[in-house]
Amino acid sequence: MLDEVERWLAARSWSAADRPLDQLLDRKRAAGTTVSVVLPALDEEATVGEIVGVIRRDLIDGLPVPLVDELVVVDSGSTDRTAQVAAAAGARVVHRDAILPRIPALPGKGEVLWRSLLATTGDVVCFVDADLRDFSASFVSGIVGPLLTDPQVQFVKAMYDRPLADAPGQGGRVTELVARPLLNLHWPQLAGFVQPLGGEYAVRRSLLERLPFPVGYGVELGLLVDALHTVGLDALAQVDVGVRLHRHQDGRALGRMAAAIYRTAQVRLSRAHLVRPELTQFERGPDGFVPRTYAVDTEERPPMAEVKEYAGRRVA
Repeated sequence: MLDEVERWLAARSWSAADRPLDQLLDRKRAAGTTVSVVLPALDEEATVGEIVGVIRRDLIDGLPVPLVDELVVVDSGSTDRTAQVAAAAGARVVHRDAILPRIPALPGKGEVLWRSLLATTGDVVCFVDADLRDFSASFVSGIVGPLLTDPQVQFVKAMYDRPLADAPGQGGRVTELVARPLLNLHWPQLAGFVQPLGGEYAVRRSLLERLPFPVGYGVELGLLVDALHTVGLDALAQVDVGVRLHRHQDGRALGRMAAAIYRTAQVRLSRAHLVRPELTQFERGPDGFVPRTYAVDTEERPPMAEVKEYAGRRVA
């Protein structure tokens, strides 16, 4: 590990308990900083309501001054009751296609996160995946905390244990098999991040609006790498929030995720075109193995600051 990274780990890795909620509220009130929490959601009716409810109870309604000013669920086309459950729990629900309708929406998590910048106004934007179980408000307060207390910090990732079934530390398979080797080999300054692909992170809007967004699974790696190049390692941080429990993907889905992440890394390494942006996987059928070919995400959205609707909103 680079000496620079060892120093960074000592200076920019914290626990959620390091910043009590009272301290965060005092700093937020003094600075006038506003906080938006965004949950990208697709068919998450089983979990989204509890997450929204905990945030409302512990970080909005139950405080003399709310820590969270906006709580938005961006529905990317759910076929279940995700939108109704989220709204009933107290979130503002916006459909992905209703944001920036001039540009037809593409499928993918990164697309939803990119569009969410137009659906929110907070100085700090905090992303939280909508499939978490046993959710704690510290997932939000922990990663928002450094942005409220340290003006030098601009991007904060959550770190946590990720059990797989009953096996501690065995979740995050794409992280260990794809993302961590890529980062250590090509961006060794980022080798200290425990969960580089985690979906829980908080970022100053002033940075987010300057970054391109891969539309699919590569969004977390892309934002992290681009943030490093834009603001430098000392502006990045991570906070331990405990244990993350969520729905695990099957092996084929993980393969597609890995391909998208590799593609995102490749573009940032060379800015070249993929020769063949497709991934073939195999499923056993009645007559043997059947190939299934999937397109690898190749689209990226430009920095939001370059979108005329966003620029017009800021002028207004």
